[in-house]
Amino acid sequence: MSKYLIRARVQVDGVVEKHDIIGALFGQTEGLFGEQFDLKALQDKGRVGRIVVNIKTQGGKTVGEIQIPSNLDRVETALLAAMIEIVDRVGPYDAKVEVTEIVDLRIERIKKIMDRAVDILRRWGKEKTVDIKEILRDIQELLRVPEPISYGKEELPAGPDVDKSDTVIIVEGRADVINLLRYGKTNVIAIGGARKVPDTVKELARKKKTIVFVDGDHIGDLILRELLRSIKVDLVARAPPGKEVEDLTGKDIEEALSKAVDYKTYLEELSKEGVKEAQQLLQAQERLRKETEEVTREEVVIPSTVVEDIKSLVGTLEAILYDSNWGKIKRIPTRDLVDELSNVQEGAVNAVVFDGIVTQRLLDKAVEKNIKILVGAKVGKITLKPPEVLVLTFSEFT
Repeated sequence: MSKYLIRARVQVDGVVEKHDIIGALFGQTEGLFGEQFDLKALQDKGRVGRIVVNIKTQGGKTVGEIQIPSNLDRVETALLAAMIEIVDRVGPYDAKVEVTEIVDLRIERIKKIMDRAVDILRRWGKEKTVDIKEILRDIQELLRVPEPISYGKEELPAGPDVDKSDTVIIVEGRADVINLLRYGKTNVIAIGGARKVPDTVKELARKKKTIVFVDGDHIGDLILRELLRSIKVDLVARAPPGKEVEDLTGKDIEEALSKAVDYKTYLEELSKEGVKEAQQLLQAQERLRKETEEVTREEVVIPSTVVEDIKSLVGTLEAILYDSNWGKIKRIPTRDLVDELSNVQEGAVNAVVFDGIVTQRLLDKAVEKNIKILVGAKVGKITLKPPEVLVLTFSEFT
């Protein structure tokens, strides 16, 4: 089933047949962009459908319409449309081909489905005495897709929850934002096709967990590497090879995001592939993370009473929980810390100081419970450090 339909007007200064026009399309576009983009080759691979020509004769001329179904992506379909416009002769006669529109058949199918749904509901309403207006309103509300907002000084396309969420999904362009909004991803922002990463995106990356979601092609690789050079990247997600984020289905999006890997894993794979730039990108990420932590520490003041608590905890294997005013909530054995935090209300604990190792499990629990500060004896192996949690060690106070 095709994604797009190219419609073009054709005019020939003489009387010709349909097969003459089709022959001219194949003959005059042959080899323009290499064998892979040859019209015949595209048809053989099923990427271009059967070409339909409808014509009539008027005053010694032939006029009509050409229809070309396309399973190519948006850019390739536009290139194909532009390519057929170079046809200027059919047989011995001058000719002109002009593209009139490119129809997104998926949208047309959705419209037909919606029209049919309305018809079914009307009939159902008559038979079951259901309030048809109420049902239609419910369907419209469910299908309503939020419009992208303009975010930051660069007025970047973004979802309405990019500020509220503790995680931000960074994509390339407005079409990507619209597609993710269609499937409920409202914490998304686009870099907007800028050569340099916008300052607004840099600032978000300093404050939030970041997922970079790029197209599965070479351009996607280049954009991802520029982001790795410029901002703190936590997770990397890719569209399937050859696909663009803007064209993914909801299932494709969920699968791609579920397969996202942390930046270290991605760069390790890049290094195994022999990409010399991988080590430079890793160094850039470590530098950006260090800068982010330093900025965060400047914003937090640890009271002297808590510093004394930290010193007193050395060697005790105990933990102290604090509220947002640095009031002590509880003192417990470190071995019970994760279980204790599992039972507290979100936001009730602001900081934890403990004689033990900061682990990934503890960090994940801190994010879940909205805990802002962890101070431990030392830090263990961390796969993903969330930017919203400040991690300090005893060595910084003793």
